[in-house]
Amino acid sequence: MKIFSAARALALVCCVAIAAHCFGQNVQQELTNFENRVTVKVLPNGLTLIVCERPEAPVFSYFTIVDAGDANDPDGESGLAHMFEHLAFKGTKDIGTTDYEAEKVALAKVETAYAAYDAEYRKRVGQDPEKLKELKAEFDAAEKAANQYVIPNEFTEIAEANGASGLNAETSLDDTQYYWSMPSNRLQLWAYMESDRIANPVPRQFYRERSVVMEERMMRIDSNPIGRMVEQFLATAYVAHPYHRPGVGWESELSQITATEAEAFHRKYYVPSNIVIAVVGDVGPDDLSMLEKYFGAIPAGPPPEPMTTVEPPQTAEKSVIIKEPTQPLYLEGYHRPDYRDPDDAVYDAIQDIFSNGRTSRLYRSLVEQQQIAAEAEGFSGFPGTKYPGLFAFFAVPNAGHTPEEMRTAIHKEIDKLKTTDVTDAELAMFKTRARADLLRGLDDNQGIAEQLAYYQLRYGDWRELFNQLNKIDAVTKADIRRVANKIFVPSNRTYAIVDYQAPPGQSAPAVHGGGR
Repeated sequence: MKIFSAARALALVCCVAIAAHCFGQNVQQELTNFENRVTVKVLPNGLTLIVCERPEAPVFSYFTIVDAGDANDPDGESGLAHMFEHLAFKGTKDIGTTDYEAEKVALAKVETAYAAYDAEYRKRVGQDPEKLKELKAEFDAAEKAANQYVIPNEFTEIAEANGASGLNAETSLDDTQYYWSMPSNRLQLWAYMESDRIANPVPRQFYRERSVVMEERMMRIDSNPIGRMVEQFLATAYVAHPYHRPGVGWESELSQITATEAEAFHRKYYVPSNIVIAVVGDVGPDDLSMLEKYFGAIPAGPPPEPMTTVEPPQTAEKSVIIKEPTQPLYLEGYHRPDYRDPDDAVYDAIQDIFSNGRTSRLYRSLVEQQQIAAEAEGFSGFPGTKYPGLFAFFAVPNAGHTPEEMRTAIHKEIDKLKTTDVTDAELAMFKTRARADLLRGLDDNQGIAEQLAYYQLRYGDWRELFNQLNKIDAVTKADIRRVANKIFVPSNRTYAIVDYQAPPGQSAPAVHGGGR
């Protein structure tokens, strides 16, 4: 039996080695192909355009990435970056309005009325209820007057009427992204619309949209046990850096941010030098002059100053214990450096070995063999990667099992990683999967646009997308043990437990979470 197992392991390693060689050839060939098809142009205003020719079909996809996310929200204004993502679909001076000049005057009155109402509302002493009611009525009337000029959803409807699909946007802690796909004969229309909303956004219906985002917060955090746990976990793991704030914002701050503050955020962060746009598909260098015409017209501005806050080293284990009538949960995290760290690929290897599918260590141990967890995984780059983040572990106990059991089982797997080399097959499979994932991410226009824009923004050269494979190939067993011993130590750990607690009047089950 031992001979058979060894033979199988040897065959697996050989297959992986052959696959790795083939993937290596494919990746080098892909890089050469891309270099022949990609054009990068930094416009005089600082905006970076990337055009990748892929004329197989008469369509194109684009990806705009703004180097500003939730972590850039000003103090006291959390949720602002996410709010601006919503405003981007409200239109511009030319789209979404019947009469912008009149609307502009009306929106100014909305801000004046809101400022008066907000000043009275925030009074901690001497608030006049009757005056507050009167100011609220004046604000409501001003909003109603401004709304008469709004053409709802016109920006989205124009795009979709011209064949746009997958129209969406996302805000992370690190950046904000906008993207869709479209027929290539509508490239000029897209360039006009995208450049217009970067240069000339209008915060119309701002306070209505703020209410929508507050509902989003309620669904994602306030009414979600995992959301509540993650919010408290990050607020504990970070004491200084903005990663300690929820991306959607604290309720008290989100409920009071203003359109005036949103415009200030736009002026600071939506400057051309802070934006990269990649266009992939039935486009070519000949289209660059047209793209330059639209995107080059966006007014330049000073680059935002870099963030100076650095999270201090953690020197003691920290914990969050939540007791409520819900599914028990376990989460723990360890501080790690940002994406520029020389060991970044080593963290990717550890994530792959712990969590990539049913053959991963955590799944085999906690879910399959011990059958104590319904889900168990480890993941790097949480909650972001631009700044030093966390390597985290998450587990959902099966019925009759506790978060403490998850904690113990996860720590056993971590200790194995620190004391025993990973196998040849595990390391080889990580490298093969990494290559395969890269190539799969280049299967379609949208995936290519996203990767080109992201790597150009973060590294200053899209080719780093392919150069990452050299770093992956260089990862050794010794690297994995070294990083595990450096990072996975109790003093660098924060953990959170959701421990079942029966509602008043109900008895607790015989076994529940074991928070201490």
